[in-house]
Amino acid sequence: MSAQQVTLIGCGAIGRTLIARMADHPTVRITHVVVSEGHTAECQAAIGNGVTVCSEVPPETTLLVECAGHGAITDHVLPALERGIECAVLSIGALSENGLPEQLADAAQRGGTRVHLLAGAIGGIDAIASARLAGLDSVTYTGRKPPQGWRGSPAEQVTNLDTITEPTVILEATAREAAHLYPKNANVAATVSLAGLGLDATRVRLIADPTVTENIHEIDVRGAFGEMRITMRGKPLPDNPKTSALTVLSALRFLNNRTASVTI
Repeated sequence: MSAQQVTLIGCGAIGRTLIARMADHPTVRITHVVVSEGHTAECQAAIGNGVTVCSEVPPETTLLVECAGHGAITDHVLPALERGIECAVLSIGALSENGLPEQLADAAQRGGTRVHLLAGAIGGIDAIASARLAGLDSVTYTGRKPPQGWRGSPAEQVTNLDTITEPTVILEATAREAAHLYPKNANVAATVSLAGLGLDATRVRLIADPTVTENIHEIDVRGAFGEMRITMRGKPLPDNPKTSALTVLSALRFLNNRTASVTI
């Protein structure tokens, strides 16, 4: 199987970890990293000379992997799809914006290519997407964090994060509403919803819980297939405690599968 060359968008903790983990891969090579124009020199210094840093997606790109945040979808992914470049997206929360999923699909269709929505920090997405084919009755995502994990969010207007002594629900809404109000939780809620009932039919509960020390994801799915309950307690990425290590591993799995003889 021929080697796969990859362009990344983003040089944050996820991008740098991907570059380091893929450096010795025999059949997949990250050749370019796209960052904003004012950060090219800084990023080049951080990752060394083995990968070229640029501010635009190179014309020779055949596979583009986004790990830069929501703005990269409109700035780089949509134009790349229209040019026929296959893309993979980690910032799924961006798709809570009205019309953006349709724009991605249209751009991919016009370019004659595909866009892959990566599972990121959550598991069970394959099972939810499979169960959807038989019909789903309900999908609920619950995000549970210690009170300090909700600092700087609208939770501060809902409850006193310094004094609560028991689990407190700070939001019950649709996945679309939750993604807009709590963008740091947007990727997981949006991914679950897009695999299942959609942004407007997926229920989300966000909880400030002083009895836990981890960020906990819980999914409850019911339908013709039966029932499924998933609980995940993910560890953070060492370089960025706000990012789940599984997010990087999800992208690594996707890249490994590009050239693997057997994929799962």
